[in-house]
Amino acid sequence: MTVTVARLRAWLPLIPALLVLVVWFPSLAASFQFDDWAVIVGDPRVQSLGAWWQSLPGIRPLLKLSYALNHTLDSGPAGFRAVNFALHALNVSLVFVLLQRLARRLRVADDAGALLIAAMATLVFALHPVQTESVTYLSGRSNVLMASFVLLSLLAATSRRSGIAQGALQTLALLLLAAALGVKETAAVTPLALALCVAGEHGRRLRGLLLAVLPQMLLVLLVLAAGLLFLPYDALLVTSLATRDPWTNLLVQVQGIGWLVGQLLPLEGLNADPMLPAVVHGDIETLCTGAALAAGLALGLWSLRRKPALAFGILWFFLWLAPTNSLLARLDVANDRQLYLAIIGPGWLLGLAVLQLQSWTRSLLPSAVLGVVGIAGIAMATGTLVRNGVYETEVTFWQDVLATAPQNGRAANNLGLAHALACEPLAAASAFERAIALSPQDPLPQVNLQLLRQGELPGVPHRPECH
Repeated sequence: MTVTVARLRAWLPLIPALLVLVVWFPSLAASFQFDDWAVIVGDPRVQSLGAWWQSLPGIRPLLKLSYALNHTLDSGPAGFRAVNFALHALNVSLVFVLLQRLARRLRVADDAGALLIAAMATLVFALHPVQTESVTYLSGRSNVLMASFVLLSLLAATSRRSGIAQGALQTLALLLLAAALGVKETAAVTPLALALCVAGEHGRRLRGLLLAVLPQMLLVLLVLAAGLLFLPYDALLVTSLATRDPWTNLLVQVQGIGWLVGQLLPLEGLNADPMLPAVVHGDIETLCTGAALAAGLALGLWSLRRKPALAFGILWFFLWLAPTNSLLARLDVANDRQLYLAIIGPGWLLGLAVLQLQSWTRSLLPSAVLGVVGIAGIAMATGTLVRNGVYETEVTFWQDVLATAPQNGRAANNLGLAHALACEPLAAASAFERAIALSPQDPLPQVNLQLLRQGELPGVPHRPECH
């Protein structure tokens, strides 16, 4: 009987992974979208393994390698999307294992309670509709692939073995972290994520905690230094500082992070290109948002020694938003895909809340608690299925963006291009005219409208009915 239970537990991480594949499969044949055309379809450096090799050294080499492998095996959107889905399914299993381990080590609950927390958090990570921008949107692979290496690195680093096996695991953890950095630079916060995972083991011994993550910290510093010396990160840094100085951007991100928190609450009304304005106003709404975020961060830091389980959920969220939503300015203030790993924190807190609810209502049957978890999973899965329909074509993609952000002139211009490529010239002209009205200072929709009328818009099929 014990052997049977052990086997069942060994298979448990595969259940949410299979659920992911079932939910995401209907969107497998969706088209390329937005940045996909530039970074996947049109980038000559990822068209083959030879082209990728010739492009080295370069930024995000392992991400580009994954694109080159995809072009070699299957260059259609279904081939790229199948890899994204498989990576997300893998990540879901890794999150489940990592959070179960963490719940046991923090002594938050018994084995059943640890399973409940991990299951709830994993469901949120696996099925929340906000994840579609990292999984279904092909350019979101940078998040998904980086997360695979990060989670594997954390699992290796938090494993406990003896002798040579422990040394091998720690070496493996460093190699996986290096791979994560080769996919996306935001993996640089992984040592701090590891600190959150092992903080409960060191209690008040800050020195022990620092020593536990020191190899990861040194590796990150070494890789970042090499990147600044040999890769054009200095030019990107100059561009970022020219966009907004760090202090101003931090104020802007009060709005950005507040918006991202809001994205966790609804299961509809998401937007792949919100184009949030970079507003720095000291109005009541901004001040209240900033105060709430500061209070949440302060609570997380205060809880580190007193309530490490609570601290993990809060600080994990802020930690994984820090690289993109703090000091360094980006072109866009915030996007859903920045929540890919960060959402584990709110999912963990929701798991803690469900466990607390169970302890307060002892009269409820365990099946009632499982029913709550099941309803939440079904709601999120349904939201994801609906959201994935947005990615079916470029027309449906940009129509959805404009439905929730009608002021987005860029989206109107891209909708015009999508209509033109779909051989719908009247709809294309209407969208270009809308883009001109929304962004009169932008010459691009004006040029596109003129080329459309002349029958010379690049990429549009040269058939009579398209003009």
